[in-house]
Amino acid sequence: MPTPLSKTKSSFYRRLYVAHLIEQGTASVPALMEATGMPRRTAQDTIASLAELDIVCNFEKAEGESHNIGHYTLHSWGAIDPNWVAANADRLGEALGYR
Repeated sequence: MPTPLSKTKSSFYRRLYVAHLIEQGTASVPALMEATGMPRRTAQDTIASLAELDIVCNFEKAEGESHNIGHYTLHSWGAIDPNWVAANADRLGEALGYR
């Protein structure tokens, strides 16, 4: 049985994995919930916490839509290497129990 992740490591992995999913087009809270099984609040909080890693992610409202219809877009990965994240996305997802 694999060693459970610490809270710090699971939080870090979750942020990287969510950023990767957004970059790949899974770019709304409902889509992230479906892809990972995480609760709405966890998805929202994870997106909000990307800024703590200097990952710039903004919500882009769909033109002509009311309320919060739209998607997230990554504008910068900060100091994170997106190629490493992409190469390790399966491992991150498995470690988090999303795969």
